[in-house]
Amino acid sequence: MDCTVSWLGNTGMAFSAETGSGHLLNMDGAPEAGGRNLAPRPMELLLAGAGGCSAFDVVLILQKARQAVSGCEVKVKAERASEDPKVFTKIDLHFTVTGKDLDQAKVDRAVKLSHDKYCSATAMLSKTAELTYSIEVRSE
Repeated sequence: MDCTVSWLGNTGMAFSAETGSGHLLNMDGAPEAGGRNLAPRPMELLLAGAGGCSAFDVVLILQKARQAVSGCEVKVKAERASEDPKVFTKIDLHFTVTGKDLDQAKVDRAVKLSHDKYCSATAMLSKTAELTYSIEVRSE
């Protein structure tokens, strides 16, 4: 896996990244750090990646369990250290899983498997942060 990140020049603190799979994304800093607030911060992308990785696992596990899942939303909230490097110290993931006749135990199991076994992103972040999660199941 690889990625190339390029500074966009004298326009502030904006960067462009091209992933190994050929996708582009932009990042920018906060105005107080010289950015122009035109794109997500790099640390926001880490949280988005963790939420996406875990949601991917949950949906895949539920589909394999023949659950009629139609939606999966993860709200990720984090706290950071006050001193540099300002690593994440606490991360909470709140899963809202929607579907028809979902089995609560199977949803719980899917989230637990993602958290304990499959999600590479949260596994890495758990080295510096306390990770917690909660689950809400909604019927269609």
